[in-house]
Amino acid sequence: MKIQNPYTFEVIDEVAEDNARTIGDKFIQAKKAQIDWGRTNFAQRHKTIAKFSDLLQENIEGCALITTKETGKPLNASRNEIKATNARIQFFLDRVASKLATREVFDDGSTKESLSFDPLGVIANISAWNFPYFVGINVFIPALLTGNAVLYKPSEFATLTGLKLVDLMKQAGLPAGLFAPIIGQGEQGKQLLDEKVDGVFFTGSNRTGKSIAQQVAGRMIKSQFELGGKDPLYVCDDFDVQNAAESVLDGACYNAGQSCCGVERVYVHEKVYNEFLVKLTKLASDVKMGDPMLESTYLGPMTQPDHLQLLELHVQDAVAKGAKLLVGGARSKGHAGIFEPTVLTDVTHEMLVMKDETFGPIMPIMKVSNDEEAIRLMNDTEFGLTSSVFTENKERAKKILTAMNSGTVYWNCCDRVSPHLPWSGRGQSGEGYTLSELGIEIFLKPKAWQLRG
Repeated sequence: MKIQNPYTFEVIDEVAEDNARTIGDKFIQAKKAQIDWGRTNFAQRHKTIAKFSDLLQENIEGCALITTKETGKPLNASRNEIKATNARIQFFLDRVASKLATREVFDDGSTKESLSFDPLGVIANISAWNFPYFVGINVFIPALLTGNAVLYKPSEFATLTGLKLVDLMKQAGLPAGLFAPIIGQGEQGKQLLDEKVDGVFFTGSNRTGKSIAQQVAGRMIKSQFELGGKDPLYVCDDFDVQNAAESVLDGACYNAGQSCCGVERVYVHEKVYNEFLVKLTKLASDVKMGDPMLESTYLGPMTQPDHLQLLELHVQDAVAKGAKLLVGGARSKGHAGIFEPTVLTDVTHEMLVMKDETFGPIMPIMKVSNDEEAIRLMNDTEFGLTSSVFTENKERAKKILTAMNSGTVYWNCCDRVSPHLPWSGRGQSGEGYTLSELGIEIFLKPKAWQLRG
């Protein structure tokens, strides 16, 4: 499999893909390794993962360079993702032990009842390319700490990053076979799921998620699907317009808009609508696009060059149905693979850009007359990952966000993930969760004890 730089389009590496036989062998090895790992003292598991975290931080520059070359993520963004990963790992290092402890839940003098926890077994972790460190670590760190083995399939667009993570785990002293890479594309993912894994954790497109769900249906195994969203943001009439415009731009354009919880729909109160458009258009026009290897670059290329066609389709469909294009709307003429920050107005919910996941730096803006209209429009979607509101009034924000049918809600912020809170979606955004203490328990299966004597 050839690895291509999405900015220069040069082939930067070539790696061997797995096949049904090698995947089967890795599963057998993982199954054996998991038995011993599950019995290993937790202090040793903790020590190994802590060492991995240290190694990751020691290798920030090298890891960031790999990720930028194969995904096109600006170097600063790659570096910052790795730095922030440490806090997530530390959260799990601090919290897993308490979740593994046996709990005494009832004792009436004749019968004692308690609850213990076992690892699931072998986890299939099919990961994503847009935030390969965050998305991967959300799964494989708590999975390993709780005693599981992991067959880790990095996205074909972040293969080298995935292999580097596996290498660092080996350096940290993780037993052979316990954390094994599955290299390839969709076919290798399907072959992985043909094995008798004990859990499936997937982050990616809605279409692929549905296909995986159908493949494992009836298997009675733990499964989770984080499938992206069509995340709305509402700017109220009492909020600083410049601040709101800056937040929208960053929420929609960071990582070239390739974020599951990136801002995809913007609703602005009519009282500040015109001023907001002026400020956002100016900001979008001034975005520094270009070579992701340069420290000054904010917006780099799309990781998947084919995705540029979808972005063009969304813009063309909107304009054909009456939308106005204020800025952007096309591939950058001066920078290969880059789609310009785009602002659209006069949009409606009949347009693809307001219905389907865009996953790019496009900001469709819709005027609303009041909070009730904003709530109705924000909930008019099959997705339910995140929703944001910007207002100076906390009670107003709580009323609006309480009405949102999404797994995460934001007040005066957006496009943010915390290890302390579960990352979950509703509707077509998927089911299940990672992160938080719930994201530890999901890798465990309970055993109820009822004892007399």
